[in-house]
Amino acid sequence: MGGVGKTALALKLAEELKPRYPDAQFYLDLRGASGEPLSATRAMEHIIRAYHPTAKLPDEPAALSALFHSALEGKRALLLWDNVKDAAQVAPLRPPATCLMLVTSRRHFAIQGLHSIGLDQMTEKEACELLLKIEPRIGGEAKRIAKLCGYLPLALELAASALKVRKGVSPPEFALRLSDSERRTKLLDKTDSERKIEASRQSSYGLLDEVQRKLWRALAVFPETFDYPAAAVWQAKDDEARDALDDLVAYSLVEYDESKGRYRLHDLASDFAEAMLGEDEGERDEAKLRHAAHFQQLLSDANDLYWGGGNKVVEALAMFDRERINTETGQRWCAEKMDSNLAAARLAKVYAARGISILGLRLHPRERIEWLNVGMRACHKLDGRSGEGVALGYLGQSYADLGETRRAIEFYEQALVIAREIGDRRGEGAWLGYLGRAYADLGEARKAIGFHEQALVIDREIGDRRGEGADLGNLGRAYSDLDETSKAIEYYEQSIELAREIGYRYLEANNLLGWGDTLVKLGEADRAIEMIEAALSIYEQIESPRAETARKRLAELTGE
Repeated sequence: MGGVGKTALALKLAEELKPRYPDAQFYLDLRGASGEPLSATRAMEHIIRAYHPTAKLPDEPAALSALFHSALEGKRALLLWDNVKDAAQVAPLRPPATCLMLVTSRRHFAIQGLHSIGLDQMTEKEACELLLKIEPRIGGEAKRIAKLCGYLPLALELAASALKVRKGVSPPEFALRLSDSERRTKLLDKTDSERKIEASRQSSYGLLDEVQRKLWRALAVFPETFDYPAAAVWQAKDDEARDALDDLVAYSLVEYDESKGRYRLHDLASDFAEAMLGEDEGERDEAKLRHAAHFQQLLSDANDLYWGGGNKVVEALAMFDRERINTETGQRWCAEKMDSNLAAARLAKVYAARGISILGLRLHPRERIEWLNVGMRACHKLDGRSGEGVALGYLGQSYADLGETRRAIEFYEQALVIAREIGDRRGEGAWLGYLGRAYADLGEARKAIGFHEQALVIDREIGDRRGEGADLGNLGRAYSDLDETSKAIEYYEQSIELAREIGYRYLEANNLLGWGDTLVKLGEADRAIEMIEAALSIYEQIESPRAETARKRLAELTGE
């Protein structure tokens, strides 16, 4: 049952077993009691990215499952899947035999090899001991309060913590409040344990002042753990937010994980806060707008950090992964509200435009298409031609990733028209480059060269060094496709020189790989191996998913 202490027990057990599983310990809330449980696919991604943070993962479930097991093979790792919905959600997540899987759930289910332990409420003696340990002055009221709390650890902690903070409230007075709240919950369509917990929470909530109540209600907008974004939702300074959160933690209305520096509402607390927040539509929308705005800015910041290259790529992806559920929730709220809320429409537009590098590695192309279509709708509502052009171009990239090259070209062409219409030279150069790549993928190398040459002129004119390097590399590929190898190598050399000059290691590796492929055509296998090994070394250093491509090339050449 909810509030019986499953997670606390599992975390205690995991801590004691940690020495036996020294390679890694993972904890993930699968949100089985919520309306949006985490998919097994998303859980697998969480594990894989602990080892390969910048990898672009396969879309096929079978391939993803193989990577999941490969990442854990031979390792002594502990996996704690908390708050599981059912057997179907967790069955695909069984790790290799060297690992241990711990599961908590509100439902009973059977999986081969899983040993099940049912948890019940505390005994009266245990419940009284817990109450008195938290707040000794409860004294003779312990049995009465314990019974009203249903002997459930969560309800007991709420009651005792409220009394510990509010010294002016006597234990008999609080027991009376609790009894009144318990009578009111009889009308609720909930289990007995849920009613007991809600009664305890109502009593604790009633002891807050009105400012604290409003702050706590606003936390219902967080579907996941959070740190100091609470300050943004509350429009409070960091130190003020910290003090307010500390007060709510003292009441046990908010949980704090010191090891992670993260706060959360228990899912039953979140339901209660959501109900309280929902009583005032204006207050709810204001809190959700601030939440969406904060995580849109975080996505933009992560995207900017990503372009710093090197270790910043890993930092940027970790930033997004840490707040992914919050970010997706913010974007989804904007999509739902944009037709009636101008501020939501503005945010929806920026969500689509200012995070595509991160989203390109973290979202399936179909998910990116949905995300970008929301941005397109927002641009139409706001009459934002520049944003529309960007969204069209990124839609082209998403369709290219799906292998739908002809459709990608349609979007690139529309984006190019808008870029020229509004005088966006950088955008014009970018979409010309993407058109060149698309035609190269179709085997139309001569047409590709025409687009890349136009892009090169523009990028040199505006001083876009990254764009210039990409154009040179793309020309190298196109001439290699035409078997004009000397020209291809000339362009690859120029691109590599520029990439080293500006510290763009990914571009350097791509062109080393392309140069190696061209040398294979010339029959210079030894030199080709040198180039591809150099590319592989860089890919591994920057943890690029293209490392696997380089390894396959080497295997083909060396027969290993």
